Amino acid sequence: MSQQNPADDARMDVENLYREESFTDRKVGSIRVLNPVTPDGADDASRPRLFIGQASVYTPAGALPLNFELEATTLAEAIEKFPAAANQAVEDTMRQLQEMRREAASSLVVPSQGGPGAGDKGGIQIP
Repeated sequence: MSQQNPADDARMDVENLYREESFTDRKVGSIRVLNPVTPDGADDASRPRLFIGQASVYTPAGALPLNFELEATTLAEAIEKFPAAANQAVEDTMRQLQEMRREAASSLVVPSQGGPGAGDKGGIQIP
């Protein structure tokens, strides 16, 4: 049986390379533009540019970073779509956090009301 070298998993996908540019207003967030390139660094016109919005939501626990795709073909279009996409990312994140809270609350272990020897094993009940 051969062992897999962990470095094999770190091999870059040369068919999926991008050059990154970042634009920000220094207030609301930033937009990362991923420009496709060939393995030699030349622009790859056969693939579309990708636009990724980035913003932060401030919570009592600190800043929560948000990343979201912007369906756009130009920077101007990405800027125009940024507010709606950021709002949707906030809503999705809040929904996920609420679901995580519900799951955590439903997995709590509650001590048995009868105590040890009251018909249970170890005095712990799982609701």
